[in-house]
Amino acid sequence: MSNITRWNPVNEFEDLMNRYNRMFGVTRSGGEREGKDLFSRSDWAPAVDIKETPEAFTIEAELPGMSKEDVKVTVQDGVLSIQGERKSEEESDDKKHHRVERFYGSFLRRFTLPENVDENSVKANFKDGMLTLTLQKAEPKEPKAIEVDVQ
Repeated sequence: MSNITRWNPVNEFEDLMNRYNRMFGVTRSGGEREGKDLFSRSDWAPAVDIKETPEAFTIEAELPGMSKEDVKVTVQDGVLSIQGERKSEEESDDKKHHRVERFYGSFLRRFTLPENVDENSVKANFKDGMLTLTLQKAEPKEPKAIEVDVQ
């Protein structure tokens, strides 16, 4: 008895585009490929969930296969940046890759922070490939009244 598999036209199209790009030595991002980089993909971004409570915002980023040393989090001018790199496993003489579907390479995610976030309160936790950032909310700034001398 034969197995029934579900046909996914998007996967077929992506496979066709990958084969076409390999034929002309072009990556998905438009750069030239070198022989070893045939299986590497650097056009990825980790999946992120953003949640809000009355006290804080929480950002959770999935970074499977990475360690905390591979990730850098910065806040500058109201923008939170998460960047890092997931390194691929090198092929050796005794091991050959037949299919590589996971994404490898550098990534950068940026998020504009709302005005009510205290940029100095960012706390990071990294466990089991999950980066959790907690950003405390700041007290709303009172509007400042300025007297204008009309002449």
